[in-house]
Amino acid sequence: MKFFWRMLRVWLQAKTARPRDVRDISRIRMTVRPLDLDVQMHMNNGTYLTIQDLGRLDFMLRTGLWKRIQALGWNAVVARQTMTYRKSLTLGDKYELNTRYLGMDDRNFYIEHRFVKDGEIYAQSFVLGRFTGPNGAISHDQVLEQLHEAADVPAVMPDWVLEWGEAARVPSTRSPYPNEWHAAAE
Repeated sequence: MKFFWRMLRVWLQAKTARPRDVRDISRIRMTVRPLDLDVQMHMNNGTYLTIQDLGRLDFMLRTGLWKRIQALGWNAVVARQTMTYRKSLTLGDKYELNTRYLGMDDRNFYIEHRFVKDGEIYAQSFVLGRFTGPNGAISHDQVLEQLHEAADVPAVMPDWVLEWGEAARVPSTRSPYPNEWHAAAE
């Protein structure tokens, strides 16, 4: 894990914080550190994606989902995500990462992340995730059976997020997906 000490802090804080419902928003406070920066001296685009892992960890720990999926031998993995950078975060900026569960479709779950500084959204991400186990993807029916509270949440995601999730889909790992570029002229 790139941010081991931050992860440890999130883990310890989540263990002592009050539990949350899957409908609640996870909020963790962060500060932009020197190693978060790129050559232009603002938070690197990849850092945002890594920080989002911490938001999902806090959410899963505080809702009890972490313990339950671990007991089942499952993993929650990111399959797709889209990120919009609105304003730059720079060295020393204090911000809050907000994470919320948006709902499920027949295969995936959806998460939204917001990087908020002084009450304003600086960056926003939508994540499509899936549960996997030793034999691959966990079926929708198994998820509903084991994590019924997550399935009972009314979907709050915009319609375009479902459309994006389908439009960005690639073939499964069991299907060929050759690397072929079709250029008009070389």
